[in-house]
Amino acid sequence: MKTLPDFSSVQADTPARTEFAAPKYRRILGADRSQLLYWATIVILALLVLAPVVPTLYQSVMDRPLYEEGGLFTLDNFARLFTEGGFGQVAINTLVFAVLTTVLTLLIAVPMAIVVVRTNIPGRKFFGTAMQWPFFISSLILGFGWITMYGPAGFASVQVKRVLGFLPWDLYTIPGMAITEAVALAPIAYVFCANALRNSDASLEGAAQTVGAGPFRILWSVIIPMLRPPMVYSSVLVFSMSIETLSIPLLYGQPVGITVFATFLYKNGLQSIDPDYGILGAASVIILLVTILLVAVQAKLLKDAKRFVSVRGKATRPRLLDLGWIKWVSVAFISIYVVIGALVPLLGLVMRSFTRVFTPLQNPLTSLTLGNYQRIFEFPVYVASIRNSLIVAGVGAVLVSVLAVVAVVVAKRSTFRFRKLIEYLALAPQAMPGLIIGIGLFWAFSFLPFNLGSFVQGTIWAIIIGFGLRALPSAFGSISPAVMQIGEELDNAARVNGADWMRMFLRILAKLLTPAFVAAMVLTFVVMMKEYSPAIFLGSADTNIIGTTMLELWVQGNTGSVAALATIQIAITAAFVGIAGLLTKGKKDA
Repeated sequence: MKTLPDFSSVQADTPARTEFAAPKYRRILGADRSQLLYWATIVILALLVLAPVVPTLYQSVMDRPLYEEGGLFTLDNFARLFTEGGFGQVAINTLVFAVLTTVLTLLIAVPMAIVVVRTNIPGRKFFGTAMQWPFFISSLILGFGWITMYGPAGFASVQVKRVLGFLPWDLYTIPGMAITEAVALAPIAYVFCANALRNSDASLEGAAQTVGAGPFRILWSVIIPMLRPPMVYSSVLVFSMSIETLSIPLLYGQPVGITVFATFLYKNGLQSIDPDYGILGAASVIILLVTILLVAVQAKLLKDAKRFVSVRGKATRPRLLDLGWIKWVSVAFISIYVVIGALVPLLGLVMRSFTRVFTPLQNPLTSLTLGNYQRIFEFPVYVASIRNSLIVAGVGAVLVSVLAVVAVVVAKRSTFRFRKLIEYLALAPQAMPGLIIGIGLFWAFSFLPFNLGSFVQGTIWAIIIGFGLRALPSAFGSISPAVMQIGEELDNAARVNGADWMRMFLRILAKLLTPAFVAAMVLTFVVMMKEYSPAIFLGSADTNIIGTTMLELWVQGNTGSVAALATIQIAITAAFVGIAGLLTKGKKDA
């Protein structure tokens, strides 16, 4: 019987193989640091989302302001809301305005997306970019521009009235409000529809062509039906944004007594000498419930969206359709939107900022002045509003983008059992109107114990919180696709080599997401620079921003200074977007 050789002496003389032990990471308070980040993320998001909602709900069922003691539970606030103050007419006005705005927005955006992406119109790339220009301008500034050019005494209106003898339009009506708001919101619907068309497979169109279908038959029977998901999503989004918008109804509706939800809250909350906080809370709850319902309807309508999937493994490059002479009609239609809808009002606003009087009855070149800008820079409060806007947008863009990156990575690339809740919380503010956020946070700060809210209320940090909450869904939505495009094998490779989740995030995902993070900061800066409605309730005389200062100057009748401030905001936004584009040019694959 053979015996096995004895290798003990060989093993004793052989150097031991080096073992690479997994790195040990410091545990904080006995807990894994990754778990701490998970819980910190969900707690921060929950506090941000619930802070304006809970006080609003609480105030709606209390018989006195939250900051007063001895409050009693009551539903009388809702009863008084629907029986007093003409709230029924307010609801009707809001519904008509929102429906008309949504219809007009889709009529503008959907045809333009189709002809720009799927047809051979001249200047496709230019028009595709130009269609998105109004996104960078707040509807408040666009409203000022439309009044400057197309209002009863506007530059274009006076000219048209001199030629025709009458003015064929009236901005100070619900249709006038709707068309202006539709011009401001059309870029949102356009982007959704254009992206869907770019990403869809053109094989269905090719199949239609092989059976003899012409361009218009293909558009009507193939392309338009495939746009149902983005049309539904954008229409619900536009409808909810129309319900919450304050700028256009305030500028156009208030002078002629047309009140919608937003102006109802504004007049009964900020402008009232003795605000009825019970009715204010009840109205806020109604608007909040309506917007939440709209988001739920959106999800319900899109639950069968897979029926419209056309992007498969073997996608084909779409062949541009030839519309013949109709393409020139399309070019004219898009040009009218870009030029008449956005460019002319903004140029008129800029021109108004450099003139003492802006009217066709007098040559504007004879009344050129820098006085409007001198007035802005002579008064410290106006200069402070510019500085505050830059601080809010700059600091807020960084903080919101950081929070969005962490939230997206935890929600999409972790094993946290509540990761789906993080996604819901991050997207929840899209169902919260800006005025509701402002009112709710105002009450939240007032309700804090030991007078802690006084350290935040009225400060720049209160405005950053309010604006940041509004911008969070945009940042989350901007970063989420980039995270989903990164293969999970990178995560697995890091974990196999002993890295915990936190180290994998900091050393791998964070670097790969740098371009998406920069893009989110640019988007968030623009969104927060345009925002103003939460600041109406959260700001103070020392923390005014450009938007609230423009409203104050407009009420005072100082249109020249309003135009100057609007021009400054446009210049800041354009400069920031331009510089960011130059810095990130060529780094998309970083």
